[in-house]
Amino acid sequence: MIRAFLVDDEALALRRLSRLLEATRRVEIVGTATDPEVAVSAIQEAQPEVIFLDIQMPELSGFDVLARIHPQPLVVFTTAYDQFALQAFEVNSIDYLLKPIEAQQLERALRKLEQIQAGREGRPEIDKLLAQIAAAAQNTSTPQYPVRLPSRVGERIEFIELAQVTHFFASDKLTFAATAGKNHVLDSTIQELEKKLDPHKFVRIHRATIVALNYVHELHPLFAGRMLVRLKDPHHTELNVARDRVRELKERLGVL
Repeated sequence: MIRAFLVDDEALALRRLSRLLEATRRVEIVGTATDPEVAVSAIQEAQPEVIFLDIQMPELSGFDVLARIHPQPLVVFTTAYDQFALQAFEVNSIDYLLKPIEAQQLERALRKLEQIQAGREGRPEIDKLLAQIAAAAQNTSTPQYPVRLPSRVGERIEFIELAQVTHFFASDKLTFAATAGKNHVLDSTIQELEKKLDPHKFVRIHRATIVALNYVHELHPLFAGRMLVRLKDPHHTELNVARDRVRELKERLGVL
């Protein structure tokens, strides 16, 4: 059994990964954390053989967490993005899983971990990887945001271009990305999406709604300080703006 610690600021993603790992019957989960600061001390105490580590997290990135852990265990990075020097991960024998994580991806990573443990594959040069990431970060002045999101359709996954999404909304414990053609189910909460999306293109207008600024056609004031947004989509969709979100929406649209 491989002793593993899981770190991801998205509780939903953490639960999904836990279920997948437990189903393999090859991994013992010795701890999980959604707070990267808490994860550092918890990992030091648990001394796992491998960390499944999210990259994009508030306060500390996955790379920051890894740099604070000594000695460093094996690492499998998890990410919703494909621009994080994935070639460097492969060169250094460190695996990565693109979200939403699939069983086949996980099997590939577990096989690699088992080969490393058995001495059939060299241990990754984690210090070298961190140096490469640090050098790459110095050349990147702007944050990286996804341009598409995965949506599960039965046993397959399709990718939704964010440029086509008019808004996101939560309903019946599910989260949807709305496009002109249909609503796509996502494996993320509205709160998690708010952290991922480019704030210059998307703004949260309600606890259950995020709107794409490019699709806002009209603003209409309502009673009690609230507002209604009408979108320039085929359905002329109308969305309610919570009173405490009105000011931010206006600021993002440049109408204050």
